[in-house]
Amino acid sequence: MSRKAVILSGGLGTRLKPFTDTIPKPLLPIGEKAVLEIQIERLVSCGFSEVILATNYKSQYIENFFGDGSRYGVKLTVSKEDEPLGTAGPIKLLEDTLDEPFLVMNGDVLCLMDFEHIYQFALNKPSNLTVGIKKIIMPYAFGNIFFDGDVVTGIEEKPDIVTYALAGIYVLKPDLLRKIPSGAYYGIDKLIQSMLAENELITKYEITDYWLDIGSVDDYEKAQAESHKFS
Repeated sequence: MSRKAVILSGGLGTRLKPFTDTIPKPLLPIGEKAVLEIQIERLVSCGFSEVILATNYKSQYIENFFGDGSRYGVKLTVSKEDEPLGTAGPIKLLEDTLDEPFLVMNGDVLCLMDFEHIYQFALNKPSNLTVGIKKIIMPYAFGNIFFDGDVVTGIEEKPDIVTYALAGIYVLKPDLLRKIPSGAYYGIDKLIQSMLAENELITKYEITDYWLDIGSVDDYEKAQAESHKFS
């Protein structure tokens, strides 16, 4: 069975200006490689044989850069949306070609996980959607104080805030595509909300490997500083 992955590559990268004024965000360099190159090479190393780049902004740049993907050892195609369709809308455009479970990832995520693991995990679950999640630990800037009426009963100095973020990595089964409206701006967050409202099963897969969203200048600079991880 062919392993297919869709990389959502149509973002405007507004939080990364001025870097993205001339270069689309997925082509920003991390060390000697573009973000998309790192993603594609990682997917190929994990057994994926076909990658579809869902594009909008500066689509021609991306198409010219990658060609047919042969130099990466993968079948690569570029899908273009005429107008922004969010994160789920571009997947709907590919409905006729996605006839097996497939992986979806955001074009601004760097991750060193074995994508085959989340793929196999999803295949063995009865749900149509598996979402990758990442534990985020944020230092809290203030001490936490406890009290009973006017009496202080305890203090906890700067406890960490622990949360779990959607990691921008998903596995979808083809039946789920029927829930995405055609030709409309529709996000994966809306898809999740719709499934929850209808009591449809969604499974989660916790990512414990390196993961970074480079949507901001600070995170992009962090990725640059850690570029040796992706070589």
